[in-house]
Amino acid sequence: MRGLGGRLRKEDNMAVELSVKNLHKAFGKNQVLNGVDFTVETGHIAALVGPNGAGKSTIMKAVLGLIPTNGGDITIHGKKVGITSHQALDEVGALIEYPGIYPFLTGRQHLALFVTGTKSQKKAKIDWVVNAMQMGGYIDTKAKSYSLGMKQKLGIAQALLNRPKLVILDEPMNGLDPQAVKNLRDVIVQLASGGTSFLISSHILSELEKLADTVLMLNGGQIVEQTTMTALKDAGTKVFTIHTVDDQAARAALSNQGITLLPDATKIQVALTSQDALDQALRALINVNVTIVGVDQVKHDLEGTFLDMINQKGAK
Repeated sequence: MRGLGGRLRKEDNMAVELSVKNLHKAFGKNQVLNGVDFTVETGHIAALVGPNGAGKSTIMKAVLGLIPTNGGDITIHGKKVGITSHQALDEVGALIEYPGIYPFLTGRQHLALFVTGTKSQKKAKIDWVVNAMQMGGYIDTKAKSYSLGMKQKLGIAQALLNRPKLVILDEPMNGLDPQAVKNLRDVIVQLASGGTSFLISSHILSELEKLADTVLMLNGGQIVEQTTMTALKDAGTKVFTIHTVDDQAARAALSNQGITLLPDATKIQVALTSQDALDQALRALINVNVTIVGVDQVKHDLEGTFLDMINQKGAK
């Protein structure tokens, strides 16, 4: 399957690394999760998106066995996970909310607390993640001097350190500058190509758009859509901007033909509500001798598509 960014990944017979079935969670009378169902396949990057307060962090904490649930099943690599069942978490790395930082330890000492293996394996793992996260310039200084972005990179490094089979990242781009975000994206794609699965939530939907194979859309305590990134983008309404030498005459001609224009006073925009909608609009202009100087398709990004689908689901 070819994901965004042109990467080509071998099919893995749809092996499932993480499965969440009928998950429920309430905090007092507040029902946060109401029958959440989704899967994350081996070597895939799944984006968990939804409005603030929708329960994204709650799902991640439940998957990591950090909070009790009110029903449902969570399995990682076929093993059940719960508040008292943590065996499956041995090969899971995670960063939830903010990284835990000890101010008087260096970055390298933080990594040493979590790394596993023989002495040589530990050194190789630490050297790899420091290089991958581009932390060499400050890894041996105490964390009390770290910026927000440096602390965030250290937290991500701890999640990736032992090369786990599943990595869960909650808002990993927080505090990162554009170059650090791109570097993180490259690291995630590289690891996913090698078989690591990712569940990532972020409010920066443009970054998830560049990363994810799968999109999990959370709203109203449920996953209202699990789809591929490609399918989600294709599902967005296609909008075209038509440039003419006489926009006033063009608007009149289109209105006379019953063609609905989007409410933009500065541009002539037509939504592709049917396969021949654009063709009808162009013919209507040609028939009244309005000169067309260009047609552009409006890029419909993940944020727009997500909002469209959430609104559609809410209207049903």
